[in-house]
Amino acid sequence: MKRYLNTLFVTTQNTWLSKEGECVELRLEGELLGKIPLHTLQSIACFGHISCSQYLLEHCAKIGVTVTWFTEFGRFMAAMYGPTTGNILLRRAQYRISDSLQKSAELARFFTIGKIANCRTLLLRQARILENSAINQASETLRHCLERLKKEGELDVVRGIEGEAAHSYFSVFDCFIRREAHEEGLSFSVRSKRPPLNEVNCLLSFFYTLLTHDIRAALEGVGLDPAAGFLHRDRPGRPSLALDMMEEFRPYLADRLTVTLINRQQIRKSDFIRMETGAVILKEKSRKEVLAIWQERKREEIEHPFLHERMMVGQLFHIQAQLLARYIRGELDAYPPFSIR
Repeated sequence: MKRYLNTLFVTTQNTWLSKEGECVELRLEGELLGKIPLHTLQSIACFGHISCSQYLLEHCAKIGVTVTWFTEFGRFMAAMYGPTTGNILLRRAQYRISDSLQKSAELARFFTIGKIANCRTLLLRQARILENSAINQASETLRHCLERLKKEGELDVVRGIEGEAAHSYFSVFDCFIRREAHEEGLSFSVRSKRPPLNEVNCLLSFFYTLLTHDIRAALEGVGLDPAAGFLHRDRPGRPSLALDMMEEFRPYLADRLTVTLINRQQIRKSDFIRMETGAVILKEKSRKEVLAIWQERKREEIEHPFLHERMMVGQLFHIQAQLLARYIRGELDAYPPFSIR
């Protein structure tokens, strides 16, 4: 039986994690915060100054629990895995595709089609609510991008189309945010990443980080190498394949949830801190609340557009990883990206 929704997020600074029997024990300044059975976990995500005992790490590696470290701001730093159990033939096939720019372009095209289609769906939904010519124009631009992606093209061409679509999409992203949030000072003008320079970008980047973590674990679970991507090329320390697959989930999960939290005033301007460098980060208490909402979102049910079966949102990453593995092995003629209606 597969385990989903089984990531332990540790955000309280200076927490000490150790092994106690078959459990991970969490302590802060000697005080016990809790114990969680390790057999219920598939990964542990540590944000900021979190320490782990050697015995815990050894046991996690042995039983296949991934431990990932992020900065307090959510930037990926490192990950620890146990022995690789994936099929060597699958990974060799993955590397052969990654080494071929032509074959990489084909997979990059699938990921990009999923992303742009989902972005356009959000724009069309918003257009039904607001009479806004800019949204209609952006939607039309994305439609043209999808038409161009139906043709085979070089990798740089696919990237260029993806960049054009992203620019058009984010140019109207502020229209998603209600007037009440604007009056409070929560608005969006341009996408800023490293570091995020306002509250909306901070929330987007945080959700993108969580998406990367979950998708990376799903790829590992089917035996794929998260570092060998197609749209995103090899770079030391970068989970390129996880970033590839994340593209199709950005609009549906991260972007929608960001807008929902702001419009419902579940997240306010007071939940953020601006650093001396200009970077904006979530306060620790707010980060915990956002993580809880993220996990609840993953418990919701949806019908998978390709399999036509109902499942929890948290299962989507694992299903898409399995479909990608089947395509790489030659069992599918094309990779079906996740797309919403």
